[in-house]
Amino acid sequence: MANNKTQLVKDLPAKKITVTREFEAPVADVWSAWTEKELLEQWWAPKPWKAESKKMDFRNGGHWLYAMVGPEGEKHWARIDYSNIVPGKSFEAKDTFTDENGNPNSDLPNMQWKNTFSPSEKGTKVLVEIQFKSESDLNKILEMGFEQGFAMAHDNLDHYFSTQFKLRKEAKPNNKARVASYLNFNGNTEEAFKFYQKVFKGTFTGRGLTRFADIELPKEHPPMSEADKNLIIHAELTIMGGHVLMATDAPESMGFKLQTGNNMHINLEPETKEETERLFKELSAGGKVSMPLADMFWGAMFAEFTDKYGINWMLNFQLK
Repeated sequence: MANNKTQLVKDLPAKKITVTREFEAPVADVWSAWTEKELLEQWWAPKPWKAESKKMDFRNGGHWLYAMVGPEGEKHWARIDYSNIVPGKSFEAKDTFTDENGNPNSDLPNMQWKNTFSPSEKGTKVLVEIQFKSESDLNKILEMGFEQGFAMAHDNLDHYFSTQFKLRKEAKPNNKARVASYLNFNGNTEEAFKFYQKVFKGTFTGRGLTRFADIELPKEHPPMSEADKNLIIHAELTIMGGHVLMATDAPESMGFKLQTGNNMHINLEPETKEETERLFKELSAGGKVSMPLADMFWGAMFAEFTDKYGINWMLNFQLK
C-alpha cells in the first residue's frame, strides 16, 4: 500500500479547510473512485462504518443521497449536490446532512466542496477545498471527527487501489457477463490446473495462477503460514469452447472442510449490480446461503449459496 498521508490545513479567518492526498493510481481511476456509486461505497466511510447509496446521479444538477451505516445498523444521512463538473479534472459539490429523504438537517452545518484531480509523481494528487459559512461551522465539523474520518477513508481508497482495483484490472478488464465453473481443492490447485491445462491444451487467462503471497490481503485477515502463502488464491484456465475453469485452494489449515458436493460451483458474473442482486434473491430463495452478497477485498460483490435443488452457485460482480 502507498505510504501516503492526508494533509489538512484549516484557515479560520477564511472559513476554509484544504485537504490534499496523493494516490498511486492514474487520474482516470481516481476520478472514477470519487464519482461512481459502486466505487464510492468501497471506501467513503471510515471502518467499521460503510456507505450505502439510496440514489446517485453524477452530473451537473445531480446528487448523491447516501447513509453512513454503523456496525449496529444505525444510519446518518447526507446529500451531495454536484455542479461545475469538468470531467477527469474537477467538480464542486454542496455537502448537506439530511434525513433519509434528502431533507436538510438544520442543526448541522453544510459545506461547499471543490475537488481537483491532477497528475503527480506518485500517480494522482487530489486537492479538496471546503468552504464554510462561519468559523463555528468549521469547528463543529472538526469536532465531529472530520479530519480523522476523512483520513481513514483515504486509507481505505489507498488499500482499494493496491488490492481490489489491482486484482480486478488484472483478472477481468471489462464487465462483460460470463459463466464459469469454480472448483475448490485441498491445497493442490496448482497440480490440478497444470493437469487440466495439459489435457485440454488450454490457456491460462486473467492472472493465471495467483498465490496468496502475491496479493495484499485485508488488514483484518489472520496471519498465514509460509506454506499457506504459497497456495493458490485464484486460478483461471480457459479450456474447450471458450469455457473457463476457476479455482482456489481451500485447505483445512484455513478452516475449510472439502468433500464431494461442496467443492464445485457454477460461477456467474453478471454485467450489473442490479442483475447480481436479482439473481441472488431469486436463485437463493428456499436454499442455503453460506456467504451473503457483500463487497469483497478482490473488488467484487460476491455471494455463495446452494439453491433449493442442491446446486452450488457463486455470484461475482466485478465493479467497473
